[in-house]
Amino acid sequence: MKSLEIVGFKRANLGKKDAKALRLDSYVPCVLYGGTEQVHFSAPAILFRELLYTPEVHIVDLNVEGTTYRAIVQDAQFHPVNEMLLHVDFLELQEGKEVKMEVPVQFVGVSPGVQQGGKLVTKLRKVKVRALPENLPDSVQVDISDLELGKSIKVNKVVPQNYTILTNPLAPIATVTIPRALKGQANG
Repeated sequence: MKSLEIVGFKRANLGKKDAKALRLDSYVPCVLYGGTEQVHFSAPAILFRELLYTPEVHIVDLNVEGTTYRAIVQDAQFHPVNEMLLHVDFLELQEGKEVKMEVPVQFVGVSPGVQQGGKLVTKLRKVKVRALPENLPDSVQVDISDLELGKSIKVNKVVPQNYTILTNPLAPIATVTIPRALKGQANG
């Protein structure tokens, strides 16, 4: 799993007014929990570009005034209108303690249904998994080489390796839809 460093500065005041002032200076208020104590800090907004605006999952090396923590992003809040990053929650990774995280789905193989003219429709882009930090996968591989026209592949067809899938096993990951042109040929 890729790692990314974010350098932050401890926050002395934790009110709404102070958080607003931080955002005006292009800083994002953050909190780190899951360890012995909660750490409230802020970090420059530009550092979050590679972390949040990508489908990939990262382990974050947080450097808060010289103290380093290994963490994952648990939640990010955005402004409903201008999409500005408002707040980020980090979960500290600890040895031997499992964490839950959403991991992107990656398709492997070629679907016969697509070769026959069908369209692959992705229903789930991410799957929730639980694993020890060292076993967290970069992505969940989904084999679509058996996917026929009009069929779908569900979460329970994915074979987990050193992690547990928490997403509903009956939820479809992808479907091959039959285009109108092929439906017309079948009826005609």
